[in-house]
Amino acid sequence: MLNEKKYNGDPPPAYADVPEPPSGYRPALDVSSPFPTSKSMEPPCFDIDGSPVYVGSAICDNCVHPCKITPQLIPACRVPYGGVELEHRGRYDLLPFNPEMMVWVSTSRGRIPHGVNPVKGGYEENGAPLYHAIGVVDGVRVPGKTGMHLSGCTVPFNGVEHTITRNYEILCWK
Repeated sequence: MLNEKKYNGDPPPAYADVPEPPSGYRPALDVSSPFPTSKSMEPPCFDIDGSPVYVGSAICDNCVHPCKITPQLIPACRVPYGGVELEHRGRYDLLPFNPEMMVWVSTSRGRIPHGVNPVKGGYEENGAPLYHAIGVVDGVRVPGKTGMHLSGCTVPFNGVEHTITRNYEILCWK
């Protein structure tokens, strides 16, 4: 089960000021954090109403899951899990999309295309890696997660976890 880490109200710890890690620079946030618009750059997606949607990773007890971050929603962090759009109230990390360093690559059926280096977004409780993905639901590009064991990508949209097995995108380093 996806269990959120509980915090005592202190702000989440920040990452050290180090060179770009393999998973990218990620500001740490939680449900009470203001959204860091100056660091977020351009959103990779927009919701049906035109509001920006970002990618991130939800920190849980025994796993980390790629998620969508929609600042106008409360809570902003939403994870596709267990058939629903799970409202995550624990710590999550925003991954600013940098088009100079990252690219969205088309794929299907959980495959990592040959010759690309996907951006790690997290891992399952059993250690299986998870990557950032974007799938299309009702004409809307929605951030979510993919992994070879998922045979596609899953995205949270309109209260539901949607599974897309063909023609979605995986985030990769250039």
